Amino acid sequence: MIAFPQSLVVIGCGNMSGAMLRGWFAQGLDPARVTVVDPSPRDLPAGVNHLTAIDHSIAAPDWLLLGIKPQMLGDVAPRLAAIDLSQTLLVSMLAGVELAALRNAVPGCRAVARIIPNMGVSIGQSVTALFAEPLDEGDRRQLESLFAILGIAEWLADESHMHLVTALSGSGPAYLFRFIDALGRAATNMGMPHDQAARFALAMVRGAANLADASDENPAQLAERVASPGGTTRAALNVFDANGALDTLVEAAMAAAAKRSVELGE
Repeated sequence: MIAFPQSLVVIGCGNMSGAMLRGWFAQGLDPARVTVVDPSPRDLPAGVNHLTAIDHSIAAPDWLLLGIKPQMLGDVAPRLAAIDLSQTLLVSMLAGVELAALRNAVPGCRAVARIIPNMGVSIGQSVTALFAEPLDEGDRRQLESLFAILGIAEWLADESHMHLVTALSGSGPAYLFRFIDALGRAATNMGMPHDQAARFALAMVRGAANLADASDENPAQLAERVASPGGTTRAALNVFDANGALDTLVEAAMAAAAKRSVELGE
C-alpha cells in the first residue's frame, strides 16, 4: 500500500506539478488531502481544495510541494509564514535553488528535500533525482516510493549534481525532441514527404529506445552493432565522430543548461 502524505499543499500547479498530481491520484491519492494554491491551475479533479493565494485557512500540511518558478521564491516565501510548517516536509522542484537557500527562505519547516523530475512524469515515465538534508528513514522511503511510482527515482550523493541532472534528464527530453525533428527535416530536405519522414523518425526513435532499454549492451556498443565496416551507418557515424563533433556539441549544450541552473539559484 502506498503511503501518501496525510495532507499535501502544492504551491504552483503548472505542467509538471499537475502531471505529478494526476499520477498520484491515479495511484490512489485522495483529492481531499490536497490543497492547490495557483491562480489558474489545470484540470484539478473534484475534491481538491483550490486557493488562488496563500492564506491563513491552510492547515499545517504533512508535505508542502513547491512547484513555482525559481525567480518567484522571494515573493512566495514570506507568504508561507501564514502556514504552520513546524511538522512539514518541504519538497522543492525549483531548478538551481539549493537546500541552504530553501531553508533560509522557509525556515519554519521540519525538513527540506529537493527533486528534479522531467516531462516523462505525464506518462508515468519520469526520471526523478532526489536530494535532501538528513531525513529519518520513514521520510526517505516515502519520498522515494512516491516518485518511483511516477517513473524511476534515485538519490544523489552530492547536491551539486542536481545542476547536472537538470542539464541531463530535466532538459533532456527537449534535446531528443529536437533530434527527432532534425532527422525528419533532413529527410524532407532530401526529398521525402514531410509527414512520412516525421513518422519514420519518431517510430525509429521509439523502437531504438525500447531496444536500448531491453539490451544488456550499452548504447555505444549497440551503435557499433548497427554500423558494419564500410556501410551506410558507419558513413553517418563518421560525420558525428569527426573531431568529436557530437560529443563536443552535446557537452556544450549541457554545460549551458547546468550554468543556467546555477544562475537561477543565485
